[in-house]
Amino acid sequence: MNKFNFLLVSCMVTALFTISDSFAQMGRWGSGGWGMGGSYCGMYSKGSFETINGEVLQIDKFTPSRGMHNGIQLIVKTDKETISVHLGPEWYIEKQDFKIAVKDKITIKGPRITFNGKPAIMASEIKNGNSVLKLWNDNGYPLWSGHGWR
Repeated sequence: MNKFNFLLVSCMVTALFTISDSFAQMGRWGSGGWGMGGSYCGMYSKGSFETINGEVLQIDKFTPSRGMHNGIQLIVKTDKETISVHLGPEWYIEKQDFKIAVKDKITIKGPRITFNGKPAIMASEIKNGNSVLKLWNDNGYPLWSGHGWR
């Protein structure tokens, strides 16, 4: 292979990886709208981070916005309120080795947001007994987006 062909192939490969990484960050490939470029995940950094303790009343599927794949939410009763806790995309949550059931007493860390006019928590981490499920990394990226290693 001569130098020109080698340079051409190298540029094409670099462009392909750059473009695919950009689309992955925007949540267009395989994330079902749950990528960092979407409006839903953008709410994570705008909330006030807190820790709550409560009892799981319900475990439901929800769709954050039109065109997104289903997510999983908990309805949790604390000493002060009953609040929706958003975990993440259903396809990701179902693959985790973490069990949670109605009546479990859990601890949730994450930002408090306003979702559809009501308060909610976007869970960064959930503790159930000795088990911990981490959903967002310390840099504010959801672990389902492939950014957990960055």
